[in-house]
Amino acid sequence: MAAKKTKQKNTRTMEVSKGTGIVMTVIFSLLALVFIFPIVLVFINSFKSKLYISDSPFSLPDSQTFVGLSNYIDGVAKTGLIKAAGYSIFITVFSVALVVLLTAMTAWWLTRVKSKLSSVLYYSFVFAMIVPFQMVMFTLSKVTDTLNLGNPAGIILVYVGFGSGLSVFMFSGFVKSIPISLEEAAMIDGCTPVQTFFKVVLPVLKPTAITVAILNTMWIWNDYLLPVLVMGSDYQTIPIAVQYLRGGYGSVDMGAMMGMLVLAILPIIIFYLSCQKYIIRGVAAGAVKG
Repeated sequence: MAAKKTKQKNTRTMEVSKGTGIVMTVIFSLLALVFIFPIVLVFINSFKSKLYISDSPFSLPDSQTFVGLSNYIDGVAKTGLIKAAGYSIFITVFSVALVVLLTAMTAWWLTRVKSKLSSVLYYSFVFAMIVPFQMVMFTLSKVTDTLNLGNPAGIILVYVGFGSGLSVFMFSGFVKSIPISLEEAAMIDGCTPVQTFFKVVLPVLKPTAITVAILNTMWIWNDYLLPVLVMGSDYQTIPIAVQYLRGGYGSVDMGAMMGMLVLAILPIIIFYLSCQKYIIRGVAAGAVKG
């Protein structure tokens, strides 16, 4: 009798779990559609004549509205997208590389060196995560002008500073989970602290390092406000170049704008999809362990 009741209870539990799973699947599917729909809409409109985008943005291209690749060709010609892409790639690659390397080394030092200074520095990085950019943007603009950092090489230093807070926090959480015996064994074998970091610690930090690289790449590639404040119109990254499709009196070449938006978001979408499996693993490792 007791076994029968237990079996019925387990059956009801399985039915409830199955029903909950179906509901959650439906909810998450709807959320996915909400996020994907704007991207799909931009892609569809990039093949339509600019005269029809505002009038019928949700309709598919037909024989009357379809213009092929002319929006992409016009957009590249008007914005100088190839040159802007070169600046964006240069800034993104070197900024992310420096953020990952320097913050990993900083987090390792802050975690292993137990002192009041290391504690103050760690919480300073954590505090930097919650400071709104709007509070410092005018001061930052003045400082970068004074130091002549209004160029692609100079803005890399600015990105390293702004990207350090979250990156140090994530790396520190993961470093705490690394057995210190690994580093002690390397020291006994004759490794210097620098060799210990690059040969022992950094390989172990790979999941978090990839996650930090992905998050910073998506931020820096798509950033508009910081390049405008620091570099102005002298050096145009892709987000800045796309904005120059706006004409006088509020006019916008919507066809070229849609084409350029597709070209701007396509690389970062491909990069994200190819690396997304590391994000949850790295965030969990960096924020939960320790």
